[in-house]
Amino acid sequence: MKIGRYTLVQKSHRVEARGSKGRKTWVKVPLASMRRHAYRSMPNSPPESPTIQPVKAPPPWEDFPDNTYEQDQGSFEPLQLPKTMATPPEDRRCIICQQDGVYKCQDCLGEPLYCMGCCRSQHRSNPFHWISQWNGRFFERSCLAHVELIIHLGHDGKQCLEVTDRSNLFEEDEPEDLPFVSGPKFQPKENTMVIFDKSGVHRLEVRCCECPNVMSPDIQMPKTVFTFRVLNDFLLDSLECGTSVINYYSKLRRMTSSMFPHLVLDRYRELMRVTRQWRQLKTMKWHGFGYHSDNPSTGELALFCPACPQPGINVLLSEDESLDENFKAEHLHPIKPFDEVWLSDGLGFMVGKDRYKMHLAEAADTVEKSSCNNHHAVNQANAARHKLESTGIGGVACARHSCFVPHSMVDFQKGERQINMDYALCEASRHNMEGITRAVTFYDINCQYNKHFRVRVDRSRFLEMAPQLTIIPGIGLWHIHGHQDSCYVRYASNFIEGIGRIDGEIMETLWAQLNLISPAAQGMSSPHLKGMP
Repeated sequence: MKIGRYTLVQKSHRVEARGSKGRKTWVKVPLASMRRHAYRSMPNSPPESPTIQPVKAPPPWEDFPDNTYEQDQGSFEPLQLPKTMATPPEDRRCIICQQDGVYKCQDCLGEPLYCMGCCRSQHRSNPFHWISQWNGRFFERSCLAHVELIIHLGHDGKQCLEVTDRSNLFEEDEPEDLPFVSGPKFQPKENTMVIFDKSGVHRLEVRCCECPNVMSPDIQMPKTVFTFRVLNDFLLDSLECGTSVINYYSKLRRMTSSMFPHLVLDRYRELMRVTRQWRQLKTMKWHGFGYHSDNPSTGELALFCPACPQPGINVLLSEDESLDENFKAEHLHPIKPFDEVWLSDGLGFMVGKDRYKMHLAEAADTVEKSSCNNHHAVNQANAARHKLESTGIGGVACARHSCFVPHSMVDFQKGERQINMDYALCEASRHNMEGITRAVTFYDINCQYNKHFRVRVDRSRFLEMAPQLTIIPGIGLWHIHGHQDSCYVRYASNFIEGIGRIDGEIMETLWAQLNLISPAAQGMSSPHLKGMP
C-alpha cells in the first residue's frame, strides 16, 4: 500500500510497528529502501512466473517537475471579448449611409451601427428589436420609439394617404440622441400602444388606416396588445416547461428592464385572459371551426384515438376501454366564482357542468358492502375534503393506444363513487359507438362496480347506453392480484375471449403524465382547468 512517498509493508516479526490494521502490523518504509530491499520486505511473495513478463511500473510522482500545473495553465490564453461589445469602431459609421452611427441593434445579425434615419427605416418590418445608444462612454439601453418609429396598419406598413399630420411622440421637433428612460420622463400620447412581444414590453406609436369603408379607429386602437409570437411562445413554454403565467410575465419584465423590472407596466391579468382566448381560438382552428359559423358540439374540440374502431370512420370491431381515477388532480374552491367565464364547457375532454351537476343531485349515492378484498377505492368512496372543489378526476381511455375518450372526464366531490364513473362510462359509450355491440372495460374494482351497473343506468334519466351494447368487465393484470382468486379467473384479461394480449393498466401511465402538472392546476379557475385541450 503506497501513501505519498512511503509504502506500508506488512512486518509480522516487528512488534514496534507504528500503526496497526486489524490483526496485522504495518510499518512505513521509504520507496528507495523498498526498491533496494524488496526481497526482505516481501519474503512470502510467490516466485515470478517465467511465462509472464513483469510490467514496468510508472515513475513516481516526484519524478515530475513541480511546475507541471503552471506549464499547462500557461498554454491557455484568457478569452478576449470583442471590443465592439463595449465600444464602437473608431470611425463609428452607419453601415448603410456611412454617416455618424450612434445606434446599435442588439437583435440584428452582427449588431450593426445605424444612424437615426437608417435605424428607423431598417426596423419598420422588425419593430420589436432592442437597440442601444452611444452616450459618449458606452452603449446604453434605448428603444425604437426614440428614433420616431411608427407602426402603420395597412398599406404594407406604409403610411396611409388619408392620415393627416399629427404631432410627434415627443415634444421636440427632432429627437435627441438620449438613452431610453423607463419612468415618468416618458410621456406617451394618445396613439401610443403598449405591445407585448416575445422580446419584451414595447411602447410604440401606432397609426391606423383612415381610408373610406374601414373599421373605426376606436375599434382598431386598444391600449394594450399581445403579438401572436408571444402567445405561441407562452403555449410552448407552458406545454414543455410547465411555465405558469406569472413566471412567464416575470420573464418578459426582466427582458424589458433587467435592473428595474418592477417599473415595467403590470399587465399580468390581461395576459391570463388573452392566453385563454388564444388557446381557444387555436383549438377551434385545429378542429375545423375557425372559419365556420357552426358551433362545435359536445366533445368536438378533442381528438380521439385514430386506431380504435369507429363506425363510419375506419372499421366495425369491438371496443376495449379502460376506466380509472386520479386523486392527485385536486382542485381548490374558486375565490370569485361569479367572475368565471366559460369558453368551452363540455367541448373537450371534460363533461358539461350543468347536466353533470343535475345527475349528481338526483343519483342515489348508495354504499355497498364489498364481497371481495378490502379495497381502498371502495372504502374511500365517501371521503370528502372541504377545502377542495374536487378531490380528483376519473375518465375513460382507449385500453390499447392510451387516448382519452372525448367528453368522458369527470371530477370527484367525495372520492371515487359509482355515480361519477357511471356518467363517465355512459358518455364514453356515446362517442362514435353506433353499431358496436361488444365493449370490454377494465376497472380496478370491476368486480364490485359492474354488479348493478345496468340497474343504475335504467333508473337515471341522465344516463344513456345502447341496449344492444354488451359490457364485458375486466380488471388490469396488476390490480387483479389484489383481489380474490375467484376474481382472477373471471376478470383477468388472459381469460377474456377475443381481446388478445392486453394488460388493462393503460390509465396508470396517463396519470403519471398528468401528475406533473397537477400542482400548477390546483389554483386555476374552473373554466380554465376544464377547458384545457
